[in-house]
Amino acid sequence: MKITPELIAHLENLARLELSQDEREAMREDLEKILAYFEKLGELDLEGLEELARPVETEARMRQDVPAPGLSQEEALQNAPEREDGYFKVPRMIEGE
Repeated sequence: MKITPELIAHLENLARLELSQDEREAMREDLEKILAYFEKLGELDLEGLEELARPVETEARMRQDVPAPGLSQEEALQNAPEREDGYFKVPRMIEGE
């Protein structure tokens, strides 16, 4: 894959970046090195090789779904900037009524 100025401009747009010309050139060089590395990896003959041991077991550990007591109304409202009649008070977001 060739890293073109158009591709760099597209990536710059997607990332919402404004790069200088020097930064664009550095990005192009870095991307070309990364792609060359992956192409080199693609040349390896991995047929018949087993997966290496994983450093961390990937076993899914799920906790039991056990009901627990929640916060009291007073605890839930203790840091509320405004409250009214035991509820959070928030600014009106919808016009009307």
